Amino acid sequence: MSEKLYSEASVKLPSLPQLQEIARNLDVDVKEDELKEYQALMQSLCDGFSIIDKLPEPGLPVKFPRTPGYRPKKENNKLNGWCWRVDIKGSKQGKLAGMTVGIKDNVGVAGAPMTVGCAALEGYYPEYDATVVTSILDAGGHIIGKTSCENLCVSGSSFTSHSGPTLNFHNPLHSAGGSSSGSATLVASGDVRLAIGSDQGGSVRLPAAWCGVVGLKPTFGLVPYTGVVGLEPSIDHVGTLTKTVEDCALLLEVVAGTDGLDHRQPPDLKIPEYSKEIQINDLTGMKIGIVKEGFAHDNADPKVNKMVRGAVTNLMRRGAIVEDVSIPLHSLAPVIWNAIGIEGFTDTALQYGGIGSGHYGFYPTSFTSFAAKSMRARMNDSSHVCKLIFMFGEYLKSKYPGQFYSKGQNCRRLLIAEYQEALKEYDVVAMPTIPFTAHKLPAQGLSVTEYVHKAFENPVNTMATNLTGMPSITVNAGFIDGLPVGAMFTAKKFDEVTLLKVAKVFEMMTQV
Repeated sequence: MSEKLYSEASVKLPSLPQLQEIARNLDVDVKEDELKEYQALMQSLCDGFSIIDKLPEPGLPVKFPRTPGYRPKKENNKLNGWCWRVDIKGSKQGKLAGMTVGIKDNVGVAGAPMTVGCAALEGYYPEYDATVVTSILDAGGHIIGKTSCENLCVSGSSFTSHSGPTLNFHNPLHSAGGSSSGSATLVASGDVRLAIGSDQGGSVRLPAAWCGVVGLKPTFGLVPYTGVVGLEPSIDHVGTLTKTVEDCALLLEVVAGTDGLDHRQPPDLKIPEYSKEIQINDLTGMKIGIVKEGFAHDNADPKVNKMVRGAVTNLMRRGAIVEDVSIPLHSLAPVIWNAIGIEGFTDTALQYGGIGSGHYGFYPTSFTSFAAKSMRARMNDSSHVCKLIFMFGEYLKSKYPGQFYSKGQNCRRLLIAEYQEALKEYDVVAMPTIPFTAHKLPAQGLSVTEYVHKAFENPVNTMATNLTGMPSITVNAGFIDGLPVGAMFTAKKFDEVTLLKVAKVFEMMTQV
């Protein structure tokens, strides 16, 4: 085998002009004779990399048969929530037996295209199933499609995908929220019972709130992110979207747990039977803190604030103690998030193919190579939001390299400390998921400024728990002018049981 590996070099030795250009870009002064020595030394490195290139690499299992699938026609995709239809039936028995499932288009499903909402990534077909996909199929789930998502998963609204806007089931003239837009509106419409999304700044909870469904961002690391395209490894979460809290608990049971390949996960995770743990009717003895800062935004709708505060306070009728609490740094969460997310996402998307680097686990080599090259070659296929982030991210890297990313990572500890202090006193804290109802989908021809503002006006309350890593869930609190309003609850890390109990009783009270 070794002779065959050495037989052909797949990594070419850089030419002297190439090395001269690299040296100039690095501001390295190299004499011509020295450059030749460097080139000669690189020959053995190229030989070694050629060997690595020919070694077979372990991947992720693909356990269940499937056909290639198809792109749905408009008449069969009226909400534009599907980007691809498949028919993958899992085990005949299991907790999800026969339940239909939609998978967000940044999650690997072998044989189905994965564009992450961006035309630059058209033509990529993963050869692997993400861990959550395998878990769902092992539990009997029936995956019936890839759901639309926003351009590179960076928008709180639903108009940035290359496949066009995703419509809100409750009013098609309004946004479904993002970036897991298709997952939310298809659950709301009943086209699918369960759906998977990802959440970096609210991308599960924002569309769930605007579509009136249950959206859970679990504790950081509870659900393996393996095989899912991310924004920045320290804020990436896989989440669930369902019609009911019970379905949410059941799906979480299936997808949670360590897979040994995700560096975010503690090795000793123990997963309770959430669906059995939440069979309660009251919250006697539980304390709920209403976060004052979550109601204090300039663009908050007083009617939304009043509805959420009233619905949460109503839990006192089921034995809960409800009081106001202050988490001052909650208001600065978007600023801290930007310090981490802008430079981090720029690196993740443009250098590391949407995966990140420097950690143990599974790396989808085919995607990282495809995405890194495609994004550099087809940058204009990214949205205005992504272009803004990439340009400012490159500026930060050139003028303040690592300074604000590092400061943001350190300052998030201050936010974590404030949330931990509040959760010493309260079992959960609550606020509006979004302090206003879904805006109308914008017409074409927006200016860059209008486009960016529409795409990023709503994650003011959700970003905090991507930074703290605490579990957070949105449940419908009611409707204003026919549009859903979400209430968001947050609990201590890995205390999804308490979080789901509160969400379950809240759901019971608001449906009365």
